[in-house]
Amino acid sequence: MAELKNTIIRTSLELFDEYGFHGVTVNQIVAASNTSKGGFYHHFHSKDELLFVIHDTFITYVLKEAKSADRVHTSPVNKIQAIIQAFVQVFDLYKPHIAVFYQESNYLKPEYEVLIKRKRDEFKQLIFAVINEGQEAGYFRKELPTEITGMAILGMVNWIYKWYKRSGTYSIDEIADVFVDLVLHSLLPVQMEDEYFRQMLQVPFFYESK
Repeated sequence: MAELKNTIIRTSLELFDEYGFHGVTVNQIVAASNTSKGGFYHHFHSKDELLFVIHDTFITYVLKEAKSADRVHTSPVNKIQAIIQAFVQVFDLYKPHIAVFYQESNYLKPEYEVLIKRKRDEFKQLIFAVINEGQEAGYFRKELPTEITGMAILGMVNWIYKWYKRSGTYSIDEIADVFVDLVLHSLLPVQMEDEYFRQMLQVPFFYESK
C-alpha cells in the first residue's frame, strides 16, 4: 500500500509539473498511476490533500534534520553547519516536490496552508535560535542582527531551486560545502575563522563526535 501511495505522489508530481494543479483531474492521476479511484481515495481524501502531502513531505524532512542537528551537536557552529547541509540537500532529494511547491502553493486550502506555515516558521525559529545561541556563547559575531542573518541564510538557500540541476557541474554535496563556507565566513569572528577552517581542511565534514 505504501508503494501505491508513492506511485500516486510520483505520478501527480509529473502531471502537476506539466499541466498545473488545476489542469489535472483525479481521473488522470488514477489512469497514469495504473490504479483505481478506490486506491486513490484510500490514501488521499482529495486532490487538495495530495497537494498538501507533496508540500509537507520535504518541509517535514528538513525540519526533522534541523531538530536532529540541534539535539545531537553541542556547538552552535556544528549545528548551523549540519542544518545548512541538510537544507541544501533537500533540493536534490525532493526536487520535483519543491518545483510543484513553488508553482502551485497558492492553491493550498487555508487549513493546509496553516499547517505548512507552522512547520516553516518552526524551521525558521530554530535557525534563529542557533544563531542567537552562537552569539551568546561567543562563537558568532554579535553585531549581526539574528533575524536578518537567519533570513539571509533562508533566502540564499531557498534560491537553489531556481538554478540547481542534477546534471550540473557541481554535486549537491559540493554545493552544500560552498554554502557552509559562505555562512561560516560571515558568522565566525576573525579570531575563530583561521582555527575552524584549518580543521575543516583536515576533515571534509568537520562534525563533533555524535
